[in-house]
Amino acid sequence: MDGRWYDADAGPLVRPYAMTGGRTKPGAHGVRFDLIALVVVDADAGGAADESSLEPEHRALLGLCRAETQSVAELAAEADLPVGVVRVLLGDLLEAGHVRVSRPVPPARLPEMRILREVIEGLRAL
Repeated sequence: MDGRWYDADAGPLVRPYAMTGGRTKPGAHGVRFDLIALVVVDADAGGAADESSLEPEHRALLGLCRAETQSVAELAAEADLPVGVVRVLLGDLLEAGHVRVSRPVPPARLPEMRILREVIEGLRAL
């Protein structure tokens, strides 16, 4: 090995554990970041002045959420980061008050499969 931490095509390499400080779980008040949980920038947050102290990955996630509400899975794909890393970074942003997270609808509150089939059959009959 020649000791390089980068690839000429890929650019500098930053290990995921370096982005999260070695953390593997978000520390945000026990919030679970499901893949379909929706993340939105908190309009009441302090603004750009508070963002100057954030790491580049945190700012990238904020930028993606500022454009439109995103799911955790979409953020991971757009930021090209592992989902576990995105969850930890979102936990930081949530604790700092930069974002709000809405949980997905619990399965018990979803419509029954029978009702959905009847709706589909009704639409096909049109």
